[in-house]
Amino acid sequence: MKYYKEFLITAEPFIPEVISCLLWELNINGVNEEVNCLKIFANEESDLTYEQIKNQLEKLVSQKLLFNFNIEEHLLEDKNWNEKWEKSLNVIEVSDKFVIRPSFRKYEPKPGKIVIEIDPKMSFGTGEHQTTKLILQLLEKYIKRGDKVLDIGAGTGILSIAAIKLGAASAVAVDNYEWCLLSGKENCKLNLVSDKVDVRLGEVEDIIEKDFELILANIQKNILLKIAGEIKTRIKPGGYLILSGLLISDENEIEQKFMEQNFKLIEVKKMDEWIAMVFRFK
Repeated sequence: MKYYKEFLITAEPFIPEVISCLLWELNINGVNEEVNCLKIFANEESDLTYEQIKNQLEKLVSQKLLFNFNIEEHLLEDKNWNEKWEKSLNVIEVSDKFVIRPSFRKYEPKPGKIVIEIDPKMSFGTGEHQTTKLILQLLEKYIKRGDKVLDIGAGTGILSIAAIKLGAASAVAVDNYEWCLLSGKENCKLNLVSDKVDVRLGEVEDIIEKDFELILANIQKNILLKIAGEIKTRIKPGGYLILSGLLISDENEIEQKFMEQNFKLIEVKKMDEWIAMVFRFK
């Protein structure tokens, strides 16, 4: 009989978007948001432990984002928890232009709408999170027809797909999780952009191209700080960089780091406690 791990997390204050974003850095398979708790799922064979989750949440306590938290661990008989999670996803109108439609939901688009069909498979980037919405809204403003785009930490591939639908010539979507590779390829096929989006398994260091007009990265702050130099070497002079996965409290540190790499901050867009930052390479 197959089993799976479930970790039930409560916290004060309950900020599910912040908690889930941080926990996606671990080897998890999915997250369900309940009324007052988060349920984290992992295969029985996964190396995910109680201590790993505790260490991540203690980071939020040290940043004064959480006062306290509690974790309950269960080993449960296998069931289709993925199907249960899918039922919670709905069509999302991200902006006046973009609509995100889960592949299992029906939607009749209004004139002028750009519909992105996503089969999430538990990858980050369903369109629900504020950071994804922020980048999609900024994409409408800063992308130029014919741009060559690099999408770092691509997840479901949603940002690369959006870039192509807005007129980009091509996109490289890279992520270091194999399930993102599979999800990204499937979503590109669903949206008929497989010929223009190159979905790759790896890190930014593995990208040999160095002439991108636009780079996107929806990743946690510490990783962005670490790869700032790698981003610099892959963007054209005058190119735009859109970053998210960031909290309001991250703004100054990110701005300082990328200024050191010869980027100029030109816009910050906020949604709840999250921000996206737009830079231009000098």
